[in-house]
Amino acid sequence: MDGIEKMLRKAGENPANLRFAELRKRCEHFFWEPRQASSHLIFKTPWPADPRCQFQDRQGKAKPYQVRQILAAIDKLDNG
Repeated sequence: MDGIEKMLRKAGENPANLRFAELRKRCEHFFWEPRQASSHLIFKTPWPADPRCQFQDRQGKAKPYQVRQILAAIDKLDNG
């Protein structure tokens, strides 16, 4: 299992325990470079609405609901 699959499995099992830096690295793999909007990182997606691909650092972790949104965006990207 490669690093991306491992992170996605880990995030799906426990979205409250995913490091911010790890999530950023994986989002950069799928969605390229983010733009910074105050405390959020925002990644451009090929669709105009939800699922959104943005998140913020909360004491070194990503917020669980934002992790779930990103997992949905990656799934949508993979499955068209």
